[in-house]
Order: sequence, then structure tokens, then C-alpha cells
Amino acid sequence: MGNSLRAGAFGFLLMSGLLAAPLARAETITVTHWGSAFYGAPYAVALEKGFFKKRGLDITGFLTSAGGGTSVRNTLAGEVPFGEVALPAAILAIQSGQPLKIISGGVESVDDILWITQPESQINSLADIKGKKIAYTAPGSVTNMIILTCLQKAGLEPKDVQLVTAGDLGANLSAVLNHAVDAAMSGEPLWSENQGKVKAAFWAKDCTNAAMTQTVGITTTDYAATGGEKLRALIDARREGVDYIKAHPDEAADIVAKAYNGDQKLYREVFRHFVSFEYFGDGSLHFENMNRMLDGMRLVGRLKAPVDWSQIVDASFLPKELQATH
Repeated sequence: MGNSLRAGAFGFLLMSGLLAAPLARAETITVTHWGSAFYGAPYAVALEKGFFKKRGLDITGFLTSAGGGTSVRNTLAGEVPFGEVALPAAILAIQSGQPLKIISGGVESVDDILWITQPESQINSLADIKGKKIAYTAPGSVTNMIILTCLQKAGLEPKDVQLVTAGDLGANLSAVLNHAVDAAMSGEPLWSENQGKVKAAFWAKDCTNAAMTQTVGITTTDYAATGGEKLRALIDARREGVDYIKAHPDEAADIVAKAYNGDQKLYREVFRHFVSFEYFGDGSLHFENMNRMLDGMRLVGRLKAPVDWSQIVDASFLPKELQATH
């Protein structure tokens, strides 16, 4: 092909956009409890509103799990090694030698978590759980730490109750409805969807009334060295999703209801409540909130060693205005 023909062909491709930017490849990321808890809401909004696509990302779906270490393993194995996972699970994985970095904050409250029981149950508070069979999601998860913290608050030892892992939120609900356990953890939307079938036994906020970081964004150390542009885009798209939820809670609720096959009216009520107590963080790393989660883990013997945030956190992927420590 002559020079003029080659130049013409290149010009056509450039004008048509075929060489203007590399085509994005369809990819998935990990979000703990996707479809059963609202940690994934900002990602559902970002996908529906095109916040990923406008940053050159072709995110088409989300890997999920029942929480804890499984979410971390999914992140390690994912097409894009990025995940929003429970902070305790991330810490435990890192202290076990997994090559991970914490790169962003996620959900900054535990006020949505509670334990449910049968309507006829005599469990009406923490004081009533001694000798009972109590379920949570998975070892190393936020709910694992909270239930142990609640036992401490009630002056009980783990041996004073029968603790069992039940899996995701749906499995915990089923365990209560089928009388397999006396109480099990829950959260939105399942709590609101099933009021009448179950009642609240006690809340996480009964055990701790301060803000705590539930989830964080993580990636592998290798990908942190090579995938910075994509990681920044993911964090920024999630942040725009959070901003959209705060500005348009009803529309955001409808989007998530569609993604989760949930009830729009109920989701709207839940989202207005979440916005009122700043459930979704903007990605900032709030070290005071993270330290409170560590305190809980430490109290119940879940830490293998002291945590030096400077060694396991990399804030460089956050927008400049969010990189300052809190």
C-alpha cells in the first residue's frame, strides 16, 4: 500500500474512532454481598448511569460471596483484581500473607446491621441470648466481629452461646424462618421486606454507637503497580454513584431495586434512611473509623498482629482532594 493510501486509511480509522482509544474489554469486579445487601448500591448506580463507561471501563457484572475471606479470594481471582470487601476480612487476609493493598473506603456505618429472631421468640435484647444458637455470615466478616463485640458488651463469653456461620443474608433469614437458629444477622433490604415474619432481637448499634468502616476497596500489590488508571476510574465511578444516591435517592433506589429484583417502594424508604446517616462513604479512608473496627477485632482476638496502616494502605488512587487522612 502506498504512503498516501496508508495515510488515508489511518485517517479514516482515527476519524471513525476506531483508533481514538483502545476498546474496553468486558470485565467484572467483586462486591461483597452483591444482590443481598446494599454495599453494592453505588456500583449498580454507576453501571446504570454510565459512570463506568464514561471513564473507559466496561464493567458488566459483579462477583459476590457470603462475605469474609471468600470475597477476598474472589478479588484475587477476578478479571480486574478490585473488590469492595469487609475491612476485617481484608486485614486477616493481609496478615495471612495475601499480597493486597487497601486503596479506598466504602461503607462507614454499621447502623444497618441487626440480629433477627422469630416473632414468638423470648429474645428481645442482648441480655436474652445466653445459651442460644446465634448465626452470622462468615469467619472474618464484619458480622463475625460485631457478634463477638456484642457478646463482650453483654458480659458473655463465646462459650456462653452457640455461634454458627450461616452464609449470606438470605441464608441467615432462612435459618431463622426454619427455626434452625434462635437468632441470625440481617440487614436491608431483607429486614424491611420480612418485618412481620421476624422481629429485631438486637442491633449492632446496641454494641457500638460510633462510626465504623464496614468495607474497603482492595487490590493486589501487583495490580497496584500496573493498573493505576483503571483503579482510579473505578474509585471515581463509585464516588459519582454515591453522589447520585445522595442527590437522587428515589431514582437510585429504583435502579438498585431493578438490579436486585427488589421492591421499589420499600427500597425508596431504605435509601432515604441510609442517606440520613451517611451510610455510603465517598471513598475517603477514615482512619478513626477503621481503628474502631480494629479495636473490635482486637477485643475479640481477631488480630494476628498490630496494624500499621502505612504498610497496607495506598491512598494514591483516590482523587487528590480525598487523599488527606481523616
